[in-house]
This record gives sequence, C-alpha cells and structure tokens, in this order.
Amino acid sequence: METSIPATTALARQAKIWSVVRVCSGNFLEMYDFMVFGYYAKEIGNTFFPSGTPFLSLMLSLMAGFLMRPLRAIVLGPCTDHHGRRAGLILTLTLMSVGIITIACTPGYATIGFFAPLLVLLGRLLQGFSAGMELGGVSVYLSEIATPGHRGFYVSWQSASQQVAVMFAGLLGVAFNWVLSPQKMTAWGWRIPLLLGCAIIPVLFVLRRSLQETEEFTSRKQRPSTSEILRLLRASWSVVLTGMMMVTMTTVSFYMITAYTPTFGNSVLHLPAIDGLLVTLCVGASNLFWLPVMGSLSDRVGRRPLLLSCTCLMLITAGPAMLWLVHQPSFARLLFVELWLSFLYGSYNGAMVVFLTEIMPVSVRTSGFALAYSLATAIFGGFTPAISTYLIHITGNRAVPGLWLSAAAVCGLFGALIGMVPGLVPYSATKGAVKLFTQALSREVGSRGITVNNVQPGPIDTELNPAVGDWSVPQKAATGLDRYGHVDEVAALVAFVAGPESSYITGANLTVDGGMNA
Repeated sequence: METSIPATTALARQAKIWSVVRVCSGNFLEMYDFMVFGYYAKEIGNTFFPSGTPFLSLMLSLMAGFLMRPLRAIVLGPCTDHHGRRAGLILTLTLMSVGIITIACTPGYATIGFFAPLLVLLGRLLQGFSAGMELGGVSVYLSEIATPGHRGFYVSWQSASQQVAVMFAGLLGVAFNWVLSPQKMTAWGWRIPLLLGCAIIPVLFVLRRSLQETEEFTSRKQRPSTSEILRLLRASWSVVLTGMMMVTMTTVSFYMITAYTPTFGNSVLHLPAIDGLLVTLCVGASNLFWLPVMGSLSDRVGRRPLLLSCTCLMLITAGPAMLWLVHQPSFARLLFVELWLSFLYGSYNGAMVVFLTEIMPVSVRTSGFALAYSLATAIFGGFTPAISTYLIHITGNRAVPGLWLSAAAVCGLFGALIGMVPGLVPYSATKGAVKLFTQALSREVGSRGITVNNVQPGPIDTELNPAVGDWSVPQKAATGLDRYGHVDEVAALVAFVAGPESSYITGANLTVDGGMNA
C-alpha cells in the first residue's frame, strides 16, 4: 500500500501533464502562424497583392483577422459553454488549420491575379475567427482541470505555450536569415515556415482528439441553451468590460515585445535585422520562464499583489526605459529593455489570465473570457505595431511606444481595481440573470417539493467551503465567506442544499438573499 500511493500519484501527475500538452498544442499553432505572418509581412505582401499597395493591403487583411475575433467569441463561444470544452477546442483547431493551409498553398498574384489576395483574406478571417475562441477555450479548460491550489500555475501554460511558438518562429527566422538570400526569401523562402506549420497539423489533431472533457463541465446538471448563454453574456457586460481592461495591459505588452520588436529594432533603431530576431527569441524564453513561475506565485500570495504591482511598474518605467534605449541604441540596450518588459508582462499575465477565469460567471465562462480577450486584442493589442509606428511618425519621438505601454498599464490597473471590489462586478453583471436562474432552480428542485422564492447575489455566509473562485464543487467545512457571489454560484449552493447530501430538506420554501434560509 505504501508503494502504490506514490505510483498512483505519479500516474495522475503524468496524466495532468499530458492534458496540458494536448490542450495547449493548438494554442502553439495559432501563435506560430501569427508570428510567421508578422516576420515575413513584406514578402507575403509582395507575393499576394498588387505592386502598388502590397504592404497596405496585407496590413488590412491582418487587421480584418483581428476584428473577426470578437465575432467568433459571440458566435461559437456559447456553443463551447453548451456542448463542452473539448468540442470547442477541436473546432477552433480545424478553422486554424484551414486558414494556415490556405495561405501557405495559394499561388501568388502574378499567377492567379485578384484571387490571390481574396484567398489570403479568407485565410486570415478564418484564423481570426478561430483565435477568438482558442485562448478562452484553452484557459477555461486548464482552470477546470487544475488541482486544488494550483490553478494559477495550470492556466499560465496557456500563455507559456505561445512563447514556445514565439521562440520556434524566431529560431526559424534566424536560420533563414543566414541560409537564404533576400531574393530567395521574397520568391519562395517565406512559405517554408508556413508549410512546417501545416506539417504538424495532423499531430495536433491527434493530441486534441485525445482530450477528455473536464469533470467540472460533465458534472453540471444544467447547461443553458445557446440563447440563454447569449442573454447571460449580455447581462454580464460589466464583467466583460472589466476583463477587457485587464487584458489590454497583457495584449499590448505582448505584441510590443514580440511582434513589434524586429520592426522596431530594424526600422526605428536601425539595428541589424538579426539583432531584432535574436532579441525576440530571448524574449520568448524569458516569457516562458516567468509565466508559470508567477502563475504559481499567484497561487501562494494571491492575484491582487501581482496585478497591482506590475501595472504600476509598467506605468512608471515603460517611458523612461524607452527613452534610455533610443538615446543610444544598441543590441545590449534593446535586449535589456525588452527583458524588463518581458518580466512585467510574464508576472502580470501569470496572475491576470487565471483571475479572469475566476470572475467570469460559470455558465458563460468561455464566452465571457473569449469576448473580453478578443475585444482587447482587436481594439488595442493587435494594432500595437501599427499604432506605435504611427505615433513615431507624427511625433518624431522614437520613444513614444513607451507612452502606449503606459496607457495600457492604466487600463490594466483600473480593470484590476474594479475586479477586486467585492460584489461590484458580480452584482452589476448578474442582475439580468436573476430571473433566469430563479426559474431554472425552481424546475430543478420543484420535484422535491422545494419552492425557490428568490435568488439574489449578495454576501454569502454558509457551511460550504469552495475552492478559490469556484463554488461548483462544494465541500462541507465550517467557514464564513464574506464576499459577493455570482447568481450561478449561488445556484450551486442552492442545488447542494436541494441535493442528496441534504435530503432531509423537503417541502421547504428556499430563499437566497445574501445568505441561505430554508
């Protein structure tokens, strides 16, 4: 018996690790494709678009992909919340695969004319459509399979897997920069990284299809319909808006230190192109280190200290760091500044992503997360390279991207503060859902002679001991909870009282209004 327990624990740990690898595999493809598209934007533009406006046309197609993300969150997010996390993740991988294959295999403008840019635009729209749900689906899945007390560590691998893609794309960029001439890269070399992405798609499908649905989702007795989820999502607008503010800090800093670094180093600082690629590679490694470390730290010290300290540090230091860099540009200075920003990004994001899964109502957890993330990326983060370039052009100040980072930090700081006010976000987000949940609970417990008179979010003091931010798996333990709960969290408590473990309650009138009375 003494030897079997460690063996069982080791097998369970191994199973968890493989679950993380499987679910993050598609996340890798999504970010890898984006980085390759950004690295070889000039070559792709010259191949697919008319000679007059290749770069402008390519940027418009890239922007169209970003703008598709919120639409994808609204259209397919409710399906994931209704049909399951696994089904949604397989669907997003399918859409991403079609998009990358379309772009990699489409002949150039010189061969098929205007069909070339149309097909590339279609590919970007499909990729943007899938990316709108990929991040939300992966984050929620990881949060629901996490072991108690380690949710921050588990969820951090959503972002960490993207850094592997950043590093891999950076390595390829460095290699091709040495091996191929600029003429060969423009003619056909840029297709090689995309074709490599296509080659790993079958492996990713095998990994995704072997995913098991999360126990938390399968254990839910009630799964709102798509129309009900959309209504709940509409009622949760304040949570989504708060989440979007927090994500703005993440997405702006991420695109600044990864996608924009090669362009900034080469075009603005006039450093060799290889320097920007090497710095991006180092940034990816730094992000990969800090994300799980800080996600784990947030499990120990809480989300609040990291969210507040990192946003304040970004607000204070981003501008001076950029001024120091542009005063005397060099590879060493660029590396130092980018690694400092990487530390702030990794520390903040390690706590922010899991916090976002915790403040979202359970019934719309995937939809709400994906919508908040997609809106922040579509409005702010995805346009960071273009906005930074424009600000430098109109001001003549090469350090002005630091102000853009500081503005994003302000959004993140306000979002974090609002999200931490007890009851403020849940209360305003769930008022419109009170009636819906009251009716649903009445149907569920009505057969036992229990009438649900009212469900109202409020400070809850009960004998249930929930996991942090998740009341869907209640455990008996005497503890007091002095915080506001979502209506669906309250619903889980009501269902527990009406469940088999509390079968002595029959024929009662049940009122939930800042507490539980039966």
